[in-house]
Amino acid sequence: MSEQKAFNLRIDEQEIAWLAIDVPGEKMNTLQAAFAEEMEQVFEQLNEKKGAVKGLIVHSLKPDNFVAGADVRMLDACKTAEEAQALAEKGQQMFQQLSDLPYPVVAAIHGPCLGGGLELALACDYRVCTESDKTRLGLPEVQLGLLPGSGGTQRLPLLIGLLPSLDMILTGKQLRAKKAKKLGVVDAVVPDTILLDVAKRFVNDNIGKKKAKRKVSTKEKLMANTGFGRKVIFEQAAKKTNQKTRGNYPAAEAILEVIRFGLEHGFEKGQKKEAERFGELVMTSESKALRSIFFATTEMKKEHGSDAKPNKVERAAVLGGGLMGAGISHVSVAKAKVPVRIKDVSNDGVLNALQYNYKLFETQRKRRIVSKPQLQANMLQLSGGTDFTRFNHTDIVVEAVFEDLNLKQKMVADVEENAKPTTIFATNTSSLPIHQIAEKAQRPENVVGLHYFSPVEKMPLVEVIPHEGTSDETVSTVVEFARKQGKTPIVVKDCAGFYVNRILAPYMNEAAQVLMAEEPIEALDKALLNFGFPVGPITLLDEVGVDIGAKIMPILVAELGERFKGPDVFDTLLNDDRKGRKSGKGFYTYKGKKKEVDKSVYKLLGLNPEAKMSEKDIAMRCVLPMLNEAVRCLDEGIIRSPRDGDIGAIFGIGFPPFLGGPFRYMDQIGAKKLVEIMNEHARKYGDRFAPCDGLLTRAGLDQPFYE
Repeated sequence: MSEQKAFNLRIDEQEIAWLAIDVPGEKMNTLQAAFAEEMEQVFEQLNEKKGAVKGLIVHSLKPDNFVAGADVRMLDACKTAEEAQALAEKGQQMFQQLSDLPYPVVAAIHGPCLGGGLELALACDYRVCTESDKTRLGLPEVQLGLLPGSGGTQRLPLLIGLLPSLDMILTGKQLRAKKAKKLGVVDAVVPDTILLDVAKRFVNDNIGKKKAKRKVSTKEKLMANTGFGRKVIFEQAAKKTNQKTRGNYPAAEAILEVIRFGLEHGFEKGQKKEAERFGELVMTSESKALRSIFFATTEMKKEHGSDAKPNKVERAAVLGGGLMGAGISHVSVAKAKVPVRIKDVSNDGVLNALQYNYKLFETQRKRRIVSKPQLQANMLQLSGGTDFTRFNHTDIVVEAVFEDLNLKQKMVADVEENAKPTTIFATNTSSLPIHQIAEKAQRPENVVGLHYFSPVEKMPLVEVIPHEGTSDETVSTVVEFARKQGKTPIVVKDCAGFYVNRILAPYMNEAAQVLMAEEPIEALDKALLNFGFPVGPITLLDEVGVDIGAKIMPILVAELGERFKGPDVFDTLLNDDRKGRKSGKGFYTYKGKKKEVDKSVYKLLGLNPEAKMSEKDIAMRCVLPMLNEAVRCLDEGIIRSPRDGDIGAIFGIGFPPFLGGPFRYMDQIGAKKLVEIMNEHARKYGDRFAPCDGLLTRAGLDQPFYE
């Protein structure tokens, strides 16, 4: 029996060649270095039939994807930049051969066409794609700390122009079919039933013709096609990129350099520079860290948090129509595709949640992500009231009421009385231990923590928290449900603060200590932004709400000890009605989208601010207590692995992704060096910096978190 191939060529009676892609044993087509030989054979076959082929159609035999990109695992196997560069050159060469074929070559695209998949399609003369929602086109390499290495940085600008190319390659954004057609990335968008027929028509209509010239907008002609215009575009792009990356992501600078080089020195030299820079980027610590996140999340998609088989969730209910409840109902309808019943103490609460949902769907409609009928269909999946109507049909109830233990215990009792015996009660608490909420339950095996982050529709993480009595079936059902809602779930142990808030608290406390040592608010926020966090700690406190911080901190101190005690600022701020953004002022004042530091807060706290510390020192002071606490969480079994700890910190609080998460970052520094740094801080600032036992042990054994 012959070995199955990924690339298979056949020529039909009408002399059209069909190149089918179907990677054996994989759900998704990905490009691998080993396929270069197969492609060589394909080109040989095509050469032999030179006069007998009118055109070539490249298509996939997978039901729902074209090519999802290059196989990232082969990059991890590279030991040097030269090896990685050779991979890129191989890809470039293969696609160049495709591009050089003397007849029309058409890519017929259905499903994801990303990275190397889009580079393959760009090497064809024409691209036809389906209008299906599954179809997405993009070059997401920047998200792995890389640039497109098989001609993408050179071919895309020549096809659609400089401005839209920069936008696509620098952000890694994925285009839906209609947008791809509008930008000129594809030539036609059709129903998937006629995809191959239309591809055939493109071949027949273009036999013997020169390749089509791209249409360039007047704006593009005026700007990108003159030396001066290009200079302005690249300077603006570099400035904008640096504001976003703060110099922490070398791939963004490399992308600008390589595209510019190609436009100024021609396609061939551009490809050479592309492969060279690609090789260098593969070896950077930033790309290695970002690839580790990619592998971790891919691995986690296969896990259920327990060995039990998950049950299907067909109907859900949400208790509480506030911000969290509204967001949870939204991801349940929009992503998990289940109908949701919202219960609140007042009809206003239900109305608020419905309006919140309508606003989000309406934004999607304006951006043409959903049609008007889809918007209406989604809204029909939402219902609500002030009683427990229809709760007896519900598989899961997610509770999002106030952080009050008695109230939450009452909710458990009410649901047990009004729902099925198998209904799961998932509580979205951010600080109360789950075993306390389940204390009086008749069916404690159905009670579990499901901690979302705000705003729910944007934040990718959810913590699943079983208490001692939660059944395995409940855990795996909730993990699967969270995943369907578009979340990355991590299973954490039931303890005050769980994982994310527990490592966030010492970081926030230290930021407050630095503020009380009279460092200006802007200096503090800027230092952590430049370190790589998406927002500074003081801004974060304003966003979360000073009142929420005031509630959580005492719980952590009571459960975990004095190291969680921060400076006493909460009461002072709350007495002055400073809750943060929601009340219009906290440390900053808010007018619409504008925010500025409220100087009067210094007087209130008795401070005379003056910048004395370096950015690096401020950042390390805030980050070290977080690292120390993360190690404690691992050793106490709060998280199951360093991988879960890294994903939780990156997706939950925006720990800098290019550092790979707290545990990868500690491995980068080395346990011995980290202990030295912490001891130095303990001498300067106090015992709260003393390295925990787990760190001392690892430093003694010179043992990393990852093998």
